[in-house]
Amino acid sequence: MQTRSSQREFMGHPLGLSVLFLSETWERFSFYGMRALLVYYMTKRLDIAQADASLIYGAYTAMVYFTPIFGGLLADRWLGKRRSVIIGGATMALGHFMMVFEPLFYPALAVIAIGNGFFLPSLTSQIRGLYRDDDPRGKIAYNIYYAGVNLGAFVAPLVCGFLGERHGWHWGFAMAGI
Repeated sequence: MQTRSSQREFMGHPLGLSVLFLSETWERFSFYGMRALLVYYMTKRLDIAQADASLIYGAYTAMVYFTPIFGGLLADRWLGKRRSVIIGGATMALGHFMMVFEPLFYPALAVIAIGNGFFLPSLTSQIRGLYRDDDPRGKIAYNIYYAGVNLGAFVAPLVCGFLGERHGWHWGFAMAGI
């Protein structure tokens, strides 16, 4: 087992930070990519009234921010951070791919929210463990990590929105799942 001082590095930081950075970038890509399409998909393809689509969107978003409370508890008590990230990522990907099939729309939203609950708190909480307590790079690591959040959130609506509008909703949702 490697100690913190003997870890492999990438650009002056532990290699694990780049793994966390990329994981969060792609998670945010999937989240914001799907969100970019969600209300338009409900109103244009599923013929849901704007008010109802907004209510569904709001309920979904609330669940995405609520489920990490339980996911974090499960990770801390039974699953562990690594296992929770894997379970959460796989669950979210399953939910995004379920969006390809119209009859699975509501279950897909629930599956994505549940997966997010496992994924989100367990990923972020691993950053500090990459550094010794006296390592000043630990504080900068959060800035690097959140650059991944912003990168994924910026690129996703452009890519998924383009695919959804140009080639069909299901292509946009599939790209969010990838």
